[in-house]
Amino acid sequence: MATRSTKKSAPLTFDLPLELIAKIEALRKSRALGTASEVVRLAIEQFDFDGCSPSHEPHRQISVRVAAPQRAMLKRYARTKDASVGELLRLALEALPAKPPRSPKRG
Repeated sequence: MATRSTKKSAPLTFDLPLELIAKIEALRKSRALGTASEVVRLAIEQFDFDGCSPSHEPHRQISVRVAAPQRAMLKRYARTKDASVGELLRLALEALPAKPPRSPKRG
C-alpha cells in the first residue's frame, strides 16, 4: 500500500480546526488506517496541489510523520502557492473522500 512507507519519516506539526481532526479520525476508522499520519500521507498523495487555492481559518496544532520526499514536495508547493504547509495539508485532508473509491469488479 502506498500510504505505508518504509523510508524515513519525520514529524510534521501543523494546526487544524477541531472538525478536521475529527474527520481525520473518522477517515482513519472508515479506511481501516492505523494512524492519523497514514490519513495525512494518503491525502498528500491524492490531492491536486497545482490547482489548489489556500484559505485561512482558526486551527489547532497536531503532529504526524511524513516521508522526506512528501515533506520536500509540501515545502516546495508552500513556496510556490505563498501558503503554509499546514494550509496545504488542510486542503488535502478536506478533499480526501470519507470512503475509498470502489475498485472495479473483475469478471
